[in-house]
Amino acid sequence: MAATSTSLFSFTHTQCPDKPRSLLRPTPSVSLFRSASLSFPSNSLPTFRCSLNTAVHDAPIEEKVDVPIEKKFPSFPTVMDINEIRNILPHRFPFLLVDRVIEYNPGISAVAIKNVTINDNFFPGHFPDRPIMPGVLMVEAMAQVGGLVMLQPEVGGSRDNFFFAGIDKVRFRKPVIAGDTLVMRMTLVKLQKKFGIAKMEGKAYVGGEVVCEGEFLMAMGKEE
Repeated sequence: MAATSTSLFSFTHTQCPDKPRSLLRPTPSVSLFRSASLSFPSNSLPTFRCSLNTAVHDAPIEEKVDVPIEKKFPSFPTVMDINEIRNILPHRFPFLLVDRVIEYNPGISAVAIKNVTINDNFFPGHFPDRPIMPGVLMVEAMAQVGGLVMLQPEVGGSRDNFFFAGIDKVRFRKPVIAGDTLVMRMTLVKLQKKFGIAKMEGKAYVGGEVVCEGEFLMAMGKEE
């Protein structure tokens, strides 16, 4: 601070010719801004504040662009399309209830979607005045996703000898209607290769909310 203080004051002998140099006291010099009205006490330093750059300060804030609703929601990824699904599952119209796989870990888990549309063949009868997807078909669709998990060479499943063996603790939380996208996750919990039994846990969602959940048993028969 000594060096800084010295720069703010004048100690020249010419300012006080009648006093010896040893008795000189620092005399405030003219302000840094050359204004006669501004001076600083000898025992303190001035405080300076910097204002914002005028060009930056006055720059207009970028207006928020309203994104149209049709561009706000990204589509589901495609890890496995319908043709690849058909190569694994033996199901065909009107009973193939999986449209796309969006996450896939062979022998571990899979996440797939079923686009529920009013053109599905079950809606004319379930129900004519209120199109609700039958709960048993939600369970069937989830079982098919389980088939995609298990019908792999490393797991040992065969599309010709793979069966839905049982369900337990199934709960239906909300109705699924035409226009919904059913998102199903199936996860392998236990595999007994000796007996050809696989236990899986499944959950189905619409808009991030659980609509169906349960435990599934899959039976893998032996090739004859």
